[in-house]
Amino acid sequence: MPIEPRPHRVVVLVLAGLLPFELGIPHRIFGLAKDREGRRLYEILTCGLAPGPVRTDADFAIHVEHGPELLATADTVVVPASYELGPVHDEGRLTGELAAALAHIRPGTRLVSICTGGYVLAAAGYLDGRPATTHWVYAEHFQRMFPAVRVDASVLYTDDGDVLTSAGVAAGVDLCLHIVRRDHGAAVANETARRTVVPPHREGGQAQFVDRPVPAPQQASTTAARAWVLDRLHEPLRLSDLARQEAVSVRTFTRRFRQESGVSPGEWITGRRVERARQLLERTELPMEAVAREAGFGTAQSLRKHVQAALGVSPTAYRRTFRASGAGAGPDPDGPPGPGVPVH
Repeated sequence: MPIEPRPHRVVVLVLAGLLPFELGIPHRIFGLAKDREGRRLYEILTCGLAPGPVRTDADFAIHVEHGPELLATADTVVVPASYELGPVHDEGRLTGELAAALAHIRPGTRLVSICTGGYVLAAAGYLDGRPATTHWVYAEHFQRMFPAVRVDASVLYTDDGDVLTSAGVAAGVDLCLHIVRRDHGAAVANETARRTVVPPHREGGQAQFVDRPVPAPQQASTTAARAWVLDRLHEPLRLSDLARQEAVSVRTFTRRFRQESGVSPGEWITGRRVERARQLLERTELPMEAVAREAGFGTAQSLRKHVQAALGVSPTAYRRTFRASGAGAGPDPDGPPGPGVPVH
């Protein structure tokens, strides 16, 4: 009998002052990801600097079975946020105990941080010269503390291959879904998101969550226009057509759309079309010209341009990867949206 592949092992490192919500994110998102046969794609384990109780920022502690030696077995290490990072936050340096724990991580292990967990990766030198983000409240301090890091406070997460960081709190959900999508394709990520009752991809970045005046009550949603677009992705779409669905001027519609989503209507439409193309590449044998037409890109050349820009690979390579993996080929009637890509 063929030996089933071992699930990808995710080890979550918890520190004193842990936010319980963020601890639950990797366990929930990675724990729900399954292949078409229903096999779990990830194994999620938790460790601390020592086995035993770990304080949280709530009125309870959690009990951790494993010590830092578990990090040596990880394929991916996730560091959630903590409000008690001490010298890591205040001085940009690791404690001896934390440095010893991180020393167990094997070269080539994928590293992920959620919110202020990025301070740990930065203090260890993992983020030097790399793009990174953290909660917008801490972004300025983070940059001062770690000038070698290319901090981007405008995004929900960054992906630099083997090192990924997320903004605050719920942005950890966005990042974990992105990792599932990167590892196993859009269909698996969409199904995971659907079971978690969250969008598989949120538009825009942190700017939309920074404190600002509440929009005037008369500023209606652009929901009707978005629903109208999703039924017509294969057709030519003009901005005036979208504005007409909301009975407003193009200028008003564009302003409202960006306020609500954090991106322009063109970026949003292109993102929907890329996601539609991903679904067709994963689940059908349609030739590239047909995929391009169905997704609204018109030509295979345009399809290649946008898929390459959004995913970093050609449509042919994407299909070969995710058709061969056998993951995510199940039905996806809702077709939720995926990552956007700028329109030039």
